[in-house]
Amino acid sequence: MKEERGILAVVLRTAVPTNQPWEKAVILRRIVLSGLASVLLSNVFFSAAGAAAEQPTDQQLQQEKQLGTDTFNELKTKREIIDSSPLYDSLKPLASDIARAAQSRYGLPIKFYLVHEPQPNAFATPGGNVYVVDELLYFVKNDEELAGTICHELAHTIHHDSMELAEKQKKIIERELGAAVLLGPTARQALAIALLGKLHSLSYSREVETRADLTGSDICAAAGHNPWGLIWLFTEFKNARPGEMPSLLSDHPDDQERINALTQHFAANPAVFGRFSQDPKSATPFVVQKNAPVVFLR
Repeated sequence: MKEERGILAVVLRTAVPTNQPWEKAVILRRIVLSGLASVLLSNVFFSAAGAAAEQPTDQQLQQEKQLGTDTFNELKTKREIIDSSPLYDSLKPLASDIARAAQSRYGLPIKFYLVHEPQPNAFATPGGNVYVVDELLYFVKNDEELAGTICHELAHTIHHDSMELAEKQKKIIERELGAAVLLGPTARQALAIALLGKLHSLSYSREVETRADLTGSDICAAAGHNPWGLIWLFTEFKNARPGEMPSLLSDHPDDQERINALTQHFAANPAVFGRFSQDPKSATPFVVQKNAPVVFLR
């Protein structure tokens, strides 16, 4: 209930400018229907972990594209999207490899953006946009850890996981707006704001996270980057003291379970993963310019 009130606070500011209750009800109904109609989501069913998702319809892809545009615009409004920076020079080669390897798995163009936030992170939204927080480039030790993190987040988009989150948020908004008045952000914008909040709060289930780990490792391997980087990162999390590491990839405590699932996945597919070394000493250091200047998209 507390979460629902938080979402509602974003969209409910003042009353609709009319003194007649029946007029308020009519205006509210029109606003809600017009705003939410553009993001009505169909059920999408997925295959087992690591397998390709069923192909969505053109209408579903357009819904994802629209929600991706809305979340992009919200980040732009918050002045978080980095338009230019030397950091892109370090990110682009790896991002290009990953996009080429993953594009056939998703029906919309995959694009990468740097964003500025205080904590190392990465997240992907419907529509194919992958956002890499600049602090993540300073945090990771090597190319493999960065590739693993990005591929994991992109896997959520490929499996349409963020659309499932959006559907849950839409239902909360629909339910709460039945007794309130909407003015200010449209319902569509409210959904984008709510989705960004869920993506930042790491709200995926253990099953969904594990599936993203496995698919992400497949993408890493196809892109020519060592998927063991994800295991190395989880190992660091597992061995770190409480509060020492950022809440990256998941807030669930059992990193060993995910390490085991990935190790088993690698062992079961030697033709795909056998060429990669599991030794962290084989990693390629990821080096970026410290305190690199950034120019924000306006």
